[in-house]
Amino acid sequence: MMIIIHADFQVQHDKEQDFLNEIRPLIEASRTEEGNISYDLLKHTEKAGSYTMMELWKDMDAVKFHNQTEHFTGFTEKAPRYFSAPPQVKLYHAESAEK
Repeated sequence: MMIIIHADFQVQHDKEQDFLNEIRPLIEASRTEEGNISYDLLKHTEKAGSYTMMELWKDMDAVKFHNQTEHFTGFTEKAPRYFSAPPQVKLYHAESAEK
């Protein structure tokens, strides 16, 4: 059972570039984790400062491991200074449609 996570961020306009600079190492390191299938940051085209991190993980153990990594905990400690609202995180369990 795969895990899908959507983390929605609302970033302050004047801190958007700093946010992007801070999140790039998190994205790069997360993509190299054994249980990661994909880890992509998407920018909303109609809402200023709105981003969604779309994550796909092999299983919940991979998510738990990820949440304890230095690149994740380091980002989550710094991230609130960039946000204009608390992140909204949704977690889904999924099965592959491929047979």
